[in-house]
Amino acid sequence: MYDYDIIVVGWGHAGCEAALAAARMGANVLLTGSGWETIADMPCNPSLGGPGKAQIIREIDALGGEMAKIIDHTYLQIRLLNTGKGPAVHSLWAQADKKAYTAQMRKSLEIQPNLTLRVSHVERILINNEKEIDGIETEAGEAYRAPIIILATGTYLGGTIYIGHESYSSGPYGQPASVGLSKILGGLGFNLVRFKTGTSPRIARHSINYARTKEQPGHELPFGFSFETPGTRKNQLLCHLTYTTPETHNIIRTNLSAAPLYTGAITGPGPRYCPSIETKVMEFPDRDRHQIFLEPETRDGETVYLGGLSTSLPPDIQTELVHSVPGLEEAEIIRPGYAIEYDCLVPTEIYPWLEVKRIPGLFTAGQINGTSGYEEAASQGLMAGINAVLKLRGQEPFVLQRSQAYIGVLIDDLVTKGTQEPYRMMTSRVEYRLTIRQDNADLRLTDKGFDFGLIPEKRYQMFKEKRMKIQNELTRLKTTLVPGDKNTAKLLEKMGTTPIQTQTSLADLLLRPEVDYETLGIVDKNRNELPRDVLLVVEIESKYAGYIKKQMTQIERARRLETRRIPRDIDYSQVYGLSREAVEKLSEVQPDSLGRAARISGVSPADIATLIVHLETGNRKRKQDNGDNDET
Repeated sequence: MYDYDIIVVGWGHAGCEAALAAARMGANVLLTGSGWETIADMPCNPSLGGPGKAQIIREIDALGGEMAKIIDHTYLQIRLLNTGKGPAVHSLWAQADKKAYTAQMRKSLEIQPNLTLRVSHVERILINNEKEIDGIETEAGEAYRAPIIILATGTYLGGTIYIGHESYSSGPYGQPASVGLSKILGGLGFNLVRFKTGTSPRIARHSINYARTKEQPGHELPFGFSFETPGTRKNQLLCHLTYTTPETHNIIRTNLSAAPLYTGAITGPGPRYCPSIETKVMEFPDRDRHQIFLEPETRDGETVYLGGLSTSLPPDIQTELVHSVPGLEEAEIIRPGYAIEYDCLVPTEIYPWLEVKRIPGLFTAGQINGTSGYEEAASQGLMAGINAVLKLRGQEPFVLQRSQAYIGVLIDDLVTKGTQEPYRMMTSRVEYRLTIRQDNADLRLTDKGFDFGLIPEKRYQMFKEKRMKIQNELTRLKTTLVPGDKNTAKLLEKMGTTPIQTQTSLADLLLRPEVDYETLGIVDKNRNELPRDVLLVVEIESKYAGYIKKQMTQIERARRLETRRIPRDIDYSQVYGLSREAVEKLSEVQPDSLGRAARISGVSPADIATLIVHLETGNRKRKQDNGDNDET
């Protein structure tokens, strides 16, 4: 008899989304963590969004997750980035009130039916005689039984903190590291690797000379991260910008012998796209300054995060370093920066639905899979929670394709290619970013969220109404014609565009770079009043119609490979003509489709062609065998 259907270990961003999704789908869930203050904590930069990450948050919301709603209720400042570029890379960014965010997430967890919260330190995974998941055991010796476990351990798994020459076993903020669990996973045969991340010093707000910094205000926008949020709040706080100086860089070079990254104390690779200030100074010697963002951590508290100044130098050197930055000459350090090294799985050991290959019923999500970032973790947690329930029901797993979502790209990259460093989602990783934008995440995914029971009926009806308005307006623009007469020529001149010789559709006029939906109103007198979120999608879909059509053709071509399934029991060593490297990589990753197989490093087009022949030969043989059986 099981105590729970699903146990989620770790209540960071991945664990919270996993537990909420599973409970909302009807499973009886236990969520455990090391302390109440660590629920959905932000031990590094307290912000969400930005290029690639904002798209993930909106996809989480479209599927029925929690992150977007909470950041919309608790941010200190919000901005829309990349507005000078095309809509494919437009992205929201928000500075979070980390205490308010944690409190709001805890409230969401506490009021959720089917969900039990328990402070505990998990030390063992229990496995039955059939090598299947049976439950967990805590440090206090308490045992809880369940057929499915989701590990969302963050940086706690074998965590070690480094500050200068000092190092000690710990998770963030002095919370105990999960050492026993790390040993258990190693004993089960998992290949654990060490990754590193770090954080910046926190300083006292009152000690900053803001007159020597540049103000960075927020934006007023007609939308938020969640598709349920109608617009931004008014009471936003200022962030500020300053820069390092040649003196800053000299302090770092002089003290490299005390930097764990350069003494050999830290062996794990860190995030390439969020390097420490030591790394930036040493790897970019020609740069005479680097940006430092002064970002408040809470609305009423004293602590300010120094974005861009991640360091693990000794505390006294950190003080000298901070004081060399304009505006921070008298700054008081409340908490020094540090580096943390932790264990994670090789992500090619998990299936695309985030179940571990070697142990049925064990799912993993977040930094344990080699990712960095709160957004990447939350999306994996949501997917793990959904798939854990589908496994309980005996249903097929839910796997997002690369053409469907940034989340699909993220997970496919992990399980197919693996990662040699903490993985960060970026728009450049996405092949079809013009069709999977942040503005249309609901159009892509809300139907699926509703099918899983994660989107309430009221919200779904509002979504269907929005979708209908978009479709109707796109049709109206294509079918409404403007005459090529003198009156129209005058109106077009007023719009700043050239005349037309023959009647032209509104959609064709909107293709012109100098025409947007608002100015189109000069010749479009009979339009209906539409919500801003509808108009945003309509304008993008119209203006980029040709490019979107071309991308959809590419997606369809790629889908043919994605739909060619590979049997799970295939023995690649018996596939005649495969290279030795392909046999090794395919056996390790166990791709479920030809499309996924083609993306594995070391598998060549010739190997894919060989595999296709093998699969088609096998299909013909099975058909012949079935025919023989029918005749007898």
